Amino acid sequence: MALQDDRAPLAERVEQLLDTEGPLPIVAAGDPVLRRGTEPYDGQLEPALLTRFLAALRATMHAAPGVGLAAPQVGVELRIAVIEDPAPVPEEVRIARGRVPQPYRVLVNPSYEPVGGARAAFYEGCLSVPGWQAVVARHAEVRLTGLDEHGRALDEVFSGWPARIVQHETDHLDGLIYLDRAELRSLSSNQTAAERWAQPTPERAAQALSFELP
Repeated sequence: MALQDDRAPLAERVEQLLDTEGPLPIVAAGDPVLRRGTEPYDGQLEPALLTRFLAALRATMHAAPGVGLAAPQVGVELRIAVIEDPAPVPEEVRIARGRVPQPYRVLVNPSYEPVGGARAAFYEGCLSVPGWQAVVARHAEVRLTGLDEHGRALDEVFSGWPARIVQHETDHLDGLIYLDRAELRSLSSNQTAAERWAQPTPERAAQALSFELP
């Protein structure tokens, strides 16, 4: 794999990144690229390169595996993210979390605003913070605006788990990671979360670890 030169033009750096065989390397927390925020996408990548980049993002998300991936997580400071969730969860989890399948989507220059005042708190993880989970209270319903990969306008209301995914990935584009919004008393290794806190809701964890839920 060729090393990226942060001083090179963005399109050139993306070309270098795509020289990688297999999934793209995912940037871990602590790397400044996750904190700098992103620049709006305005044709910085010519169409064929954009298509290749989006395909690589999707393949990397699948391989991780995850349900969303933002461009800064592979070192590219563009306001682009991809999401996709087959939602292979038990019925009780689906009902408690509102986790329903989401088709593959590309989010270009997305932003969100809450719809109503309801909030929901669940354990959440991040591909850039491997091995850990924490409870995050987020808006239960959001309105997402932006563009798709073809430049068509997006204006859609998301609720339940899809709303969580949209907020998580859009936050990445603003230089935020989920721990910035998390209840840190809930922070658990993946192993501990699986062994102790795998219930559909985090009420038991909140009692045992002494943190509040909305």
